[in-house]
Amino acid sequence: MSDEQAPNTAAGAQEELGGESTRDETSTQEPVPPETDVQEQLQGLVAELDALAKRLKALTPDHSAPEYSPRRLRDIIAETLGRSSPELRIGAPDWLQDAVGGDLLDLETWQGFWYLLTYTAQLQADIVKRRFTGEYETDAWGLDWEFYESLVPLLTFLHTVYWRVDATGMENIPHEGRALLVSNHSGQLPWDGAMIGAAVWNEHPSQRLLVRCLYGPWFATIPFLSAILIKMGHAVGTVENGTRLLEQDALVATFPEGSAGSGKLFRERYQLAQFGRGGFVKMALATQTPIIPVSVVGAEETYITLANSPSLARLVRAPHFPITPTFPWLGPIGLLPLPTKWYIDIGEPIPTDEYGPDAATNLMLISDLRDQVRDTVQDMIHLRLAQRRSVFLE
Repeated sequence: MSDEQAPNTAAGAQEELGGESTRDETSTQEPVPPETDVQEQLQGLVAELDALAKRLKALTPDHSAPEYSPRRLRDIIAETLGRSSPELRIGAPDWLQDAVGGDLLDLETWQGFWYLLTYTAQLQADIVKRRFTGEYETDAWGLDWEFYESLVPLLTFLHTVYWRVDATGMENIPHEGRALLVSNHSGQLPWDGAMIGAAVWNEHPSQRLLVRCLYGPWFATIPFLSAILIKMGHAVGTVENGTRLLEQDALVATFPEGSAGSGKLFRERYQLAQFGRGGFVKMALATQTPIIPVSVVGAEETYITLANSPSLARLVRAPHFPITPTFPWLGPIGLLPLPTKWYIDIGEPIPTDEYGPDAATNLMLISDLRDQVRDTVQDMIHLRLAQRRSVFLE
């Protein structure tokens, strides 16, 4: 916005709200929108602000906002703009003077807006204080909702913009109750689990449905990463942890390929490794949980793994140490994933409640269901690869 544009915008808005026009009727400029359209938009804005302020006041009866004044409102908005780009800051003080001091919105609406701003500032201060004092709540698994929701914007950006994830079959995930998502594993870091969680969080009809991932024991040895995974509600991938989560009616995601899946070379991409001993089947049978096959395509090209170094893996006590065109040569920058195009396909549930109470100890049944799920996921991958036109493009 330029210095000239901001005052003109405010003046144009006031003119549309009922001021007398001084424009030449024969001007060649584009006609302004009808006055009724602008009034309807402003009425909608006022209604939304009022509703949001009333809802917030009802939810936070203990919050007391400072006394409202146009000057204080301009100061707090100007302070926020001061941390913005230079283009946004140019002309902003003049626009704020016209907007807040004029009749763009009525006094009651500005007061509601003031309440929202002051509450947000107080909320951020309270969060920081609780972080320093340790006065915040987690569930039995370490899930910290404040921390999780602070990462939602980043995960949403990766989901919708960076990897442009297309998810299908969301209707196969139940609106409530337990379910076990079983997916192929790929990439050196657990981005696949994060994107499955982001897709369900953003796109499932239930809205804000949390996926709890079971991650490999090796990740628990990385201090910063293990803390993040725990605060997001995930757990180490053991049969005991998975069974307990399912007994609590959680939506759980597991990756039976384990480290063999994340350590695959580029030439081995989308060729499923073995699904272990079928621990995920035991969890499902013990809790009579439906198994939902999931395929992820696009993640296995985020890192071009040319080789693995066993010596370096032993040195850092990791299951594998990837050698890519950028890592370890560029250091941490080499861990940046490529912006490939992702597809997450969610298959139809495989019921387990038709089996008897001793099914979780039936090794033959466990082996059969394990292979059935693996074959289903592999077929889903092949189908998506046949439909995909490009690794990077839509």
